[in-house]
Amino acid sequence: MTKYTVYFESTATGYSAHVPDLPGCVAAAGTMEETRELIREAIEFHLEGMLLLGQTVPTPTSHVEQIEIAV
Repeated sequence: MTKYTVYFESTATGYSAHVPDLPGCVAAAGTMEETRELIREAIEFHLEGMLLLGQTVPTPTSHVEQIEIAV
């Protein structure tokens, strides 16, 4: 099992998501839950397409941490 970093952002109409290690792999929906489901499907579809084209599936390299700052 491989884990890819996904960035989620609020939008005017809901949420969007993208995967830095898979350029062009994006999703958007009205709720976070829908967006999470769609980006999971998008990742699977993206990787399947890469394999069908004979491309190498990239190893995840992105990492996210939240740093707490006292303001």
